[in-house]
Amino acid sequence: MRSQSGATTPSPKARGHPVLFAKAERWEVTHGPPAPRRVSGCELSQHSAAIDAVNRTSTVAGELTSAFRRGVYVALGANLGDAGAALRTASVELGALPLTSLVACSSLYRTAPVDAGGRDYINAVAELQTGLSAHTLLTQLQAIERRHGRERPFRHAPRTLDLDLLLYADEIIDTPSLTVPHPRMHERAFVLLPLVEIWPEAVIPGRGKVSDCLPSVAAQSIACLAPG
Repeated sequence: MRSQSGATTPSPKARGHPVLFAKAERWEVTHGPPAPRRVSGCELSQHSAAIDAVNRTSTVAGELTSAFRRGVYVALGANLGDAGAALRTASVELGALPLTSLVACSSLYRTAPVDAGGRDYINAVAELQTGLSAHTLLTQLQAIERRHGRERPFRHAPRTLDLDLLLYADEIIDTPSLTVPHPRMHERAFVLLPLVEIWPEAVIPGRGKVSDCLPSVAAQSIACLAPG
């Protein structure tokens, strides 16, 4: 759980990444999210080790570490190939980025495509702690997408992996290459529900509490896939 100041309180129970099951339990927006879930201590130790390795080799690591940001949230989605496996792999890759650790990862959710055709999407949201700037993080997210075979033949094309930077702490960023908070996140159940799962008191800077946005997405059907 997180306040706007960035402070956190322990989650009720630490768990690892969810496992995708073929049989999903339906869950409507109005019923409220599952209990928050954190990645396991073992996984966090592995991610911390990766950060330590970067710190030992980077001449600017000390300066970047002092500016680490908590409350950095990334949306993950895919609807080509084994989408569940792609999201689980991508979450590990996020935690292995330079000067970055994975703090939490939501359950997987199944949703119909928005403004597009094709197969249903599998979605999730991850929380990061990072010393990377927002624009550098965006570049790293795009590199992960390319490694997963992401192509952009046309707008809203099906994708092997989609990574969107939703929130960068409490910053509001508006540049030609990046807008944060993500300009359409408040309209999408597949973003809001995974987000409040790992941050029940989520706030979108400049807009307000995520809980106040949930009624507007109540008509969107979404399935929370059973965790392992």
